[in-house]
Amino acid sequence: MQKLSISEIQRNLHKLDEYEIIEIIDKKKNVVKGFYIQAKYADLVNEIEKKIVQIKKNRAAGMLKKYANPTLKEKEEGAWQEYVMNKYRKVD
Repeated sequence: MQKLSISEIQRNLHKLDEYEIIEIIDKKKNVVKGFYIQAKYADLVNEIEKKIVQIKKNRAAGMLKKYANPTLKEKEEGAWQEYVMNKYRKVD
């Protein structure tokens, strides 16, 4: 993948025509600022973005809610407190 600095792109804009994907870097800070991707890949990028958004919506915490049993909620609410108390309670 070709790497170009911001100043190179400003001075030689025609270089963007030579490549399909370019990594844009800040040479002073040695940091990747982003990527240039030709417009012909716009549909592909939009499709990937939609998949990423969908994955973020379906994170594990959100997925567990649909499997939760509401009838057990009252039993589970204080379960950790009861466990700790039983663990450290003196047995006579």
